[in-house]
Amino acid sequence: MTDNNPNYINFQARDDFNKAKSKATISNILHAMTPEKQNLLSLENIKKLIKPKSETYLGMRTVDISLIIGSEGRYNDFNHTFLPKKEFIRNRWESIDKAHLQSIILPPIKLYEIGGSYFVRDGNHRVSVAKLQGVMSIDAEVIRLDTEITLTPGITQQGIIQAIIKYEKDRVFANTDLGSVIEPNKLNFTAPGRFHEILRHIQGHKYFLNEDRNEEIPFIEAGHSWYNNLYKPIIEIVREEHILSRFPGRTEGDLYMWIIKHWDKLKNNNRSNFSLQEAAVNFSSEYGKSYFKQILLIIKKLFT
Repeated sequence: MTDNNPNYINFQARDDFNKAKSKATISNILHAMTPEKQNLLSLENIKKLIKPKSETYLGMRTVDISLIIGSEGRYNDFNHTFLPKKEFIRNRWESIDKAHLQSIILPPIKLYEIGGSYFVRDGNHRVSVAKLQGVMSIDAEVIRLDTEITLTPGITQQGIIQAIIKYEKDRVFANTDLGSVIEPNKLNFTAPGRFHEILRHIQGHKYFLNEDRNEEIPFIEAGHSWYNNLYKPIIEIVREEHILSRFPGRTEGDLYMWIIKHWDKLKNNNRSNFSLQEAAVNFSSEYGKSYFKQILLIIKKLFT
């Protein structure tokens, strides 16, 4: 740096923090309609979604800062580009900036690598300062959380959810004969895990079909029976009654899962021949009249 005068360094660090925090505020205002895109990703939330298979210690690496997209514990203190949002982090942030201004070498940060992107274990302020100062890469000690899901820079939590759903869908259709039962583009969900639930539904349907047979039927035969006798009738009613229009952003697959789960809950919580009046009391108290009416309509058409 051209000037190592302590007064200059202190002034410059304060000015840098003020500029960084102002940029975060302006970015928040400009993107008020899409607040999720302003959030730094939480490692804990992403781990719950992705469920990494194992950890691998990679040792020291030089990491492209643009690939650092989240934090283990300080995701509320910085925005999605690691600009500081909170005043209370000023002192720590400025001390790191002062070191940078004086060309003082700091210890490597600590990162988790997931799907090609990185989350900060330790060193959030150093990443923030480095980004503001235009530093392109940073030394880090890295632990990999193994997953087959790819995380790209700029991805949001909702984007990660969509990537997981796509991955699960591709795997299920590639590794089973489900494609001969239903076209992949006609089966969609908005939550992870649903495609594997469909396989469990078919296995359960297969179990009941086998009860009256001497030889076990193939999985795919059970799949066709499940589709024609359970999934398709429910979806036809959903379409006839325009129920999907009452749930913006959801899919027919979502409603199938929702209906099946609550029908099963009714059967488990009540005797098998419970009346619709008794079902009404149960649903009305737990879910409200609008929700109850939609479920009751489908149950009435399917099972009475």
